[in-house]
Amino acid sequence: MSEYARPWKLFSLAIGIALLIAGAFYYDAPVWDIPISLIMGLLAFLTAPWSMRVMLERRWKQWPAMLFATWFTVDGSYWLYWRTVDPTALEMMREANWPASLSLYWMCGIVWLYQGSLSELLHETSTAIRRLGNLAARRLKKID
Repeated sequence: MSEYARPWKLFSLAIGIALLIAGAFYYDAPVWDIPISLIMGLLAFLTAPWSMRVMLERRWKQWPAMLFATWFTVDGSYWLYWRTVDPTALEMMREANWPASLSLYWMCGIVWLYQGSLSELLHETSTAIRRLGNLAARRLKKID
């Protein structure tokens, strides 16, 4: 639960939802509005990193729950909301929505997958890059 309260994750969630809301105003899509932006954005924040972790760590027993969480966030909540608000718009746009939503879902899963503070993430990333650079230099030295 503490992962959801990390400032960098909450900040990135706020940026993402702001972009979704801006997109709702900018694009004239009949099924893109503020409520669905909030619903799907918050659901992705809550489920995408966990879904990504289930796949990466091969937690086979959790796959049914992961698939349901993914489907519900990407399509089920969208269907439920628009079925209530405007079923005609839903039928017109549902097939076009899920591929884009699924792509965004997995991108969110990657962004929010890391469990730690932003400073820890930056430190571990710079350490990994340095190690890769050293490894590449050693291999190039062996080739010469």
